[in-house]
Amino acid sequence: MNLEQLQSFVEVARLGNFTRAAEQLHLAQPSLSRQIASLEQDLGAELFHRSRGGSTLTIAGESLLPLARRMLADAESVRRELAELAGLQRGRVRLGATPTLCISLVAEVLSAFHAAHPAIELHLSEQGSRRLLDELAGGELDLALITTSDATSAGQFTVTPLLVEELVVISSAGAPPVTTRDTIGFEDVAGLPQIVFSSTYDLRSTTDAAFQAADLKPDVVLEGAEMDAVLRFVERGLGVAIVPAMVLIDRPGLRSVRLARPSLTRTISLARPRDVASTIAVEVMQRTIATTATGLAARAGATMRRADVGA
Repeated sequence: MNLEQLQSFVEVARLGNFTRAAEQLHLAQPSLSRQIASLEQDLGAELFHRSRGGSTLTIAGESLLPLARRMLADAESVRRELAELAGLQRGRVRLGATPTLCISLVAEVLSAFHAAHPAIELHLSEQGSRRLLDELAGGELDLALITTSDATSAGQFTVTPLLVEELVVISSAGAPPVTTRDTIGFEDVAGLPQIVFSSTYDLRSTTDAAFQAADLKPDVVLEGAEMDAVLRFVERGLGVAIVPAMVLIDRPGLRSVRLARPSLTRTISLARPRDVASTIAVEVMQRTIATTATGLAARAGATMRRADVGA
């Protein structure tokens, strides 16, 4: 018994006529008749009463019909699942990311994913890491790209570290360099006109803590800006800023210098619910994120590395 035989059987049962069934299935009538005869031989029972006026089901045929329909439906369901696996013909991915990642890693991830799987519906939430974890816990997101200070997995989430990157000091490429050395110390940075982020940014608390630990007070000329604005202000020469190395990629209007040790770093991690099974689309998104992160690390040079590679 095979699916072609069952399809032929169901079509003859529906139309009550071998000739019309063969036309619907685009088969020669002798081929369809052989399929039905072979099926009857396999089952050891006649399935149709054949007459010049048409064909009607026998008792055995009536018993087989609902089973055949269900088997064909199951086969179609499997075919669709395999088609989704191969081509991602439907689905949805809800991704969250911090603002600094949205203008760098996420932009490349979504571009690559959409080009390969345009039928998948994409949703993006741009929030701080703490808010993203709240949304993940509430079932509003499938995945979240967050910044973390360690590589642990705890509670209701599985957190996979992807990248470790340095925070660097950026200035306008159109202005003289802020130093002629390869690195710059916090004492020197504190004396430069500085643009700082909104207090909602994890970066703001990190840099504030670093200056406080060094007993330094930075010369702030503008505070409360979002990432895009900070980068534009620095490009225009309004001041310098301390930002993740990732945002420098493909920005020729900016130059950067590494902080002298102890340097500041952050870990970029992918968080997902621990006890929720991922859809195929979400699994493919996870692989796309990992591949893109590896590519970014290769382009960034010494200021960024994969989290599974030692410093």
